[in-house]
Amino acid sequence: LLKNAQNEVHFRMWYKKLLAALQFCAGQALNNEFSKEEKLVRILEDIATKVKAASDPKRKEVLNVELSSLQKFFQEVKVCHLPLNPALVVQGIEADSCSYFTSNAFPLKISFINVNAPSGNINVIFKIGDDLRQDMLVLQIIRVMDSIWLQEGLDMQMIIYRCLSTGKGQGLVQMVPDATTLAKIHRESGLIGPLKENTIKKWFHHHHPLESSYQEAVRNFFYSCAGWCVVTFILGVCDRHSDNIMLTKAGHMFHIDFGKFLGHAQMFGSIRRDRAPFIFTSEMEYFITEGGKNPQRFHEFVELCCRAYNIVRKHSQLLLNLIEMMLHAGLPELNSIQDLKYVYDNLRPQDSDLQATSYFTRKIKESLECFPVKLNNLIHTLVQMSVGSSAKPSAPETVPQEWMMLDTERSIARATILGFCKKPDSLYLIQVVQTCNVVTFVEKSFEQFSKLHSHLQKQFPSHALPEFPHSWHLPFTDLEHKRVKDLNLYLKQLLSGSRKLANNELVLSFFLNWSKNTLTEDSSSLTLGPQSTGHMPGVQLVISYENTRLTIMLKHMRNIRLPDGSAPSAHAEFYLLPDPYEVSRRKTRTAPKGSDPTYNELIVYDKVTELQGRVLKLVVKSKGTFVGAVNIQLSSVRLNEEKWYPLGNSVI
Repeated sequence: LLKNAQNEVHFRMWYKKLLAALQFCAGQALNNEFSKEEKLVRILEDIATKVKAASDPKRKEVLNVELSSLQKFFQEVKVCHLPLNPALVVQGIEADSCSYFTSNAFPLKISFINVNAPSGNINVIFKIGDDLRQDMLVLQIIRVMDSIWLQEGLDMQMIIYRCLSTGKGQGLVQMVPDATTLAKIHRESGLIGPLKENTIKKWFHHHHPLESSYQEAVRNFFYSCAGWCVVTFILGVCDRHSDNIMLTKAGHMFHIDFGKFLGHAQMFGSIRRDRAPFIFTSEMEYFITEGGKNPQRFHEFVELCCRAYNIVRKHSQLLLNLIEMMLHAGLPELNSIQDLKYVYDNLRPQDSDLQATSYFTRKIKESLECFPVKLNNLIHTLVQMSVGSSAKPSAPETVPQEWMMLDTERSIARATILGFCKKPDSLYLIQVVQTCNVVTFVEKSFEQFSKLHSHLQKQFPSHALPEFPHSWHLPFTDLEHKRVKDLNLYLKQLLSGSRKLANNELVLSFFLNWSKNTLTEDSSSLTLGPQSTGHMPGVQLVISYENTRLTIMLKHMRNIRLPDGSAPSAHAEFYLLPDPYEVSRRKTRTAPKGSDPTYNELIVYDKVTELQGRVLKLVVKSKGTFVGAVNIQLSSVRLNEEKWYPLGNSVI
């Protein structure tokens, strides 16, 4: 780094003096070691330059020829410390395991033979054409954040790889073992892999057939994903797509390639390529909540993110000082006070913890709802697939399976009634499995099934349709259970019959009209079998009171339902009683459809002189429909503590 700074405009004389002092103090043995490492780096630079300049057909051949110079180097020096991590000593390379990556710079993958043989080979990447000093700085600051969390007893399971700039536009990067890019996982799942919800979940299930190891992977992902959400948001890391997000088989998620940060997003014309505050997609939520079966985990994920964010915020001055020291280091994206202000604005040191929690929760939801992220990942998958297949002979007569999936995306493989809910008219919960393996759920009544059959009779002859169950029934028979059995037989015959019938627009619209609804939204809308013994409907609040200001944070709700048993799109209304002039009404935003929504919203009442005799009334509604309510005597509340309050079924 000191040698690289010899041409720096402002401080090169200082750097020269520092370098001379270091070499003088180091002694002969250490200076000899430095010389060996410098020679190793020069050889790697020469190989990388020739591989990059070679034509595509000859690139592999050039690499194999040039690796001989590395082997000759190790024959001369016997052993050498690895510049990336001086604790590691290497004694050669395994040429068959060396290769290059097909990105623009064609970085090398070098497999060094470890002197400590049982530890296995050491794989590193050598890159030319990128200023890795910026990557070094970002990783250094992330390492500081991780140490802050660890001091607070919070292990976010962060993988922070090593990175070293070895000269102008070149450097070494550690390869994390057993790690693969999210893009590769998407490609393995087919053309529309980036748009599927269950891609990550299926990949981990494949690598963890045992439930105990699978749950450990979920836990590692849960913590590491939260940690990287926080650090990439604070530092404004951009150019995020599936090729620079990696997963280990053990479940750890981590980011690579920090060429764009501090909000310097790539642009398509006047459009920012990075639209989400950070990368947290619906497929990540799907994996964390086990496909919506455990919505409480999303509450816990939000809480973990906000806790990690607030811990880092307490050390805002340290982080800002570290970044400020690098303003004149000549980094391309850190050179003005505005870059420092970007980090300050993201840290929000002026906010209270409750305000910051509310703010970061909004960012999580913005990221979760940002469809352009998935579109960006899809584009990357298409580009990589086309690059990967460009060298292969084409076979026009063969239609790729992925394209077939795309064409028949709306086709239905099977539909099964899982249960029913007795209301004024019984509704049946139907699991719909599409040919692209997307699973959705819809509710239909017997009358709706009957209408579908009537419409189909107008388009198809009777012999082409399965027999529809009778609407009449014998007294004292279990009508609903019999109908479930009869309707399931009808569905099986309907969808396994002629392709023209199964793919008819009437059939598709009947089953797929709620195709955007996920398992998270719909699986909780009906009770299958006996009533669960879970929590009663409730709302989690934190109430604080200071200097005549009453602050209420609405954190989460759980197990809330509409009168018909379905999941609401709920909001909360607050009233501070007594309220003779009816001016105390406050309202939260409306959460997306779900039985366990997260809010983390602040409600503030000023000039509240005392809590004695005051009542906080909270009413939960969904599009004007009453969901639940609770009255809270403020004089008996334990302030500044999280507490669940049960929701009653009437307003008092």
